[in-house]
Amino acid sequence: MKLDKEEKDILSAYESGSIKTKAPSKKELKEIKKAAENTFKKDCRITIRLYEHDLKGIQKKAMELGIPYQTLISAMIHRYVEGDLVEKKAG
Repeated sequence: MKLDKEEKDILSAYESGSIKTKAPSKKELKEIKKAAENTFKKDCRITIRLYEHDLKGIQKKAMELGIPYQTLISAMIHRYVEGDLVEKKAG
């Protein structure tokens, strides 16, 4: 696997002991569990048409995150509806 400069810097820092990983907090675990539960409660199916290059980009990003691309699309829609994703203002 080829790493970019930022990834190499992070790996190097981790291997040298400059940064350490930590276990998630109780609050973070609760949020993770809630997200996982909500993933399995989906009860509505839709069909959507996308530009091919958009779908390829979503699939690539999902692969990087290690999740199915449909899950990523669903998460993006959910975050947008909840107000967590906002449009960038031009200029």
